[in-house]
Amino acid sequence: MASMRDIKRRKSSIQSTQQITKAMKLVSTVKLQRAKQNAERSQNYFQCMFQTVNSILEKTAGLNHPYLTKGASDKKAVIVMTSNRGLAGGYNSNIVKLVVNSDIPKEDALIYAVGHKGLEALNRYGYHIEADWSDIVEEPAFADAMQLGKELLKKYAEGEIGEIYLAYTKFKNTVSHEPMLIKLLPVEVEEGEAKQEKTGAEAIMNFEPADEEALNMIIPKYINSLIYGGLVDSVASENGARMQAMDSATSNAEEMIDDLTLKYNRARQGSITQELTEIIAGAGAIS
Repeated sequence: MASMRDIKRRKSSIQSTQQITKAMKLVSTVKLQRAKQNAERSQNYFQCMFQTVNSILEKTAGLNHPYLTKGASDKKAVIVMTSNRGLAGGYNSNIVKLVVNSDIPKEDALIYAVGHKGLEALNRYGYHIEADWSDIVEEPAFADAMQLGKELLKKYAEGEIGEIYLAYTKFKNTVSHEPMLIKLLPVEVEEGEAKQEKTGAEAIMNFEPADEEALNMIIPKYINSLIYGGLVDSVASENGARMQAMDSATSNAEEMIDDLTLKYNRARQGSITQELTEIIAGAGAIS
């Protein structure tokens, strides 16, 4: 059985840890409120953008545009959004598992890491880290999403990459977050009977001005918007996950402290009983 000194030392250590987890929970709660507002305010727009552009491009027939056709390269750019810090439960590991278990071959994947934790984990798995954009995850700005989108679209148009994917955590509510892997480009268009059964007869999309000029304006906005939407959702999900993790850690610490308090009291009572027994035995021997 552990001595009273050992129990007291361990209890003090856990109490110190509990103070840290409480503080981290409070910080995450405050950050979550702001991130949640940004995510909820922008979520409908980005979902609508994704659905609208996909709908437009699915109704487009016969266009030969660099943004719509898969290039000769088999390389696939994967934007992986995680956090720069740990202690967020399964938030980071869920995204890493999503990428590792996907159908994207490791040798063809070019990782654009937005977050140190995802970068470090995928690097250990042997993935090629093409670029590190971890700085933009702290305070997401649309200008940062534009820069990342511009770089990807340039390489896509030049044929250096053939597909673009986005791995992020979709924010549903404070306690529910869903890891997502979506394909940004090229848009997969259904053909033949499957499309007719699903959508029926549809008119071909007409562009004004010319289709190439219109797509040159639409596609970059589409990519940039989805990247920024992923950033906003990821930040909210990260703080929600960290708040839950720190709340669980605080509750576990409280249970451990209660258990150690009980053990300490038992050890103290045992020590007192032993001392009393020794005093009585000594008194009896003297008399």
